[in-house]
Amino acid sequence: MPSKARPAGLRKRWLVAGVFAVLVALVAGVSLGPISLPAGSVAAELLNLIPGVHLDSGLSEREIAIVTELRLPRVVLGLLVGGLLALAGGCYQGVFRNPLADPYLLGVAAGAGLAVTAAIALGGAGRQGAISGLPMTIPLAAFAGSLLAVTMTYVLGAAGGRGGSPAMLILAGVAVSAFLSAGQTYLLQRHSDSIQPVYSWLLGRLATAGWHDVLLVLPYAALTTVVVLLHRRELDVLAVGDDEARSLGLHPQRTRYLLIAAASLGTAAAVSATGLIGFVGIIVPHTVRLLAGSSYRAILPLSLLFGGAFLALTDVVARTVAAPSEVPIGVVTALLGGPFFVIVLRTARRVLT
Repeated sequence: MPSKARPAGLRKRWLVAGVFAVLVALVAGVSLGPISLPAGSVAAELLNLIPGVHLDSGLSEREIAIVTELRLPRVVLGLLVGGLLALAGGCYQGVFRNPLADPYLLGVAAGAGLAVTAAIALGGAGRQGAISGLPMTIPLAAFAGSLLAVTMTYVLGAAGGRGGSPAMLILAGVAVSAFLSAGQTYLLQRHSDSIQPVYSWLLGRLATAGWHDVLLVLPYAALTTVVVLLHRRELDVLAVGDDEARSLGLHPQRTRYLLIAAASLGTAAAVSATGLIGFVGIIVPHTVRLLAGSSYRAILPLSLLFGGAFLALTDVVARTVAAPSEVPIGVVTALLGGPFFVIVLRTARRVLT
């Protein structure tokens, strides 16, 4: 009984820590860049965005424009995408009862990436030299591609025997990712003259065209967050087995399909806006699990908060470590996620046997 109570007892404390991390990432992301701005002035200017608040930030009109029109949309997009990827990773881990499940490793990101590439190549989006400001159809195409990928991974993993074990599921995800990436490479070669910007997008980036990309991702992020968080208790029930879940009045397969669809929708929206950013769904949920306990009632909301803060702060590193040039954020997350994945793999080796 004490072990079950531990996550709930820590929840308020960690929720406060998560909100604090988001606020720190927000101020740091807006303050740091080619032109550094005082963190206190930036915080005051951000408070001025609240109706009825009027503070003297001491920033010039040009600096205010940098804060509100250039950096703030990028940081908010990072918070949304990081939160979505971490939430999706935690959700997949609960649905498949697999500690290594992640949008990147299951092939979901590759499926969304292939769909977006096909939409750009065949539909003409992104031919103006940038892929920010994509039409509303792009996230829908990415959603279809992500659902196709996760279905292929699940079917292939189950066909491998042993009841779709974690090891088989990961191997199936690798195979599906390779297959879909090959299709994406073919499209890139066939349409390299018209979709050159996709090359930089493949490495992940948070460059935005103002608030358009944020508004594009926001409804999908809201829907995914509501659905997943409303079912976080069901994931705790599924963890004890399908028979026990049915005895408690839960429909396991229906719940799994709903959560897979919601997590895939969030992944698709994130991928369509920022490209392929891997390992967020591995790093953040596992860190939260180590710190706040194993209950998905704690893992999922905390992954949403800390995932957003993690990616926003990672973006600060990506655009400052090699200034004035910018390192693709997907490269930074891969450098962090590779060693972390090895640690998780060693920790989970008993599950994979």
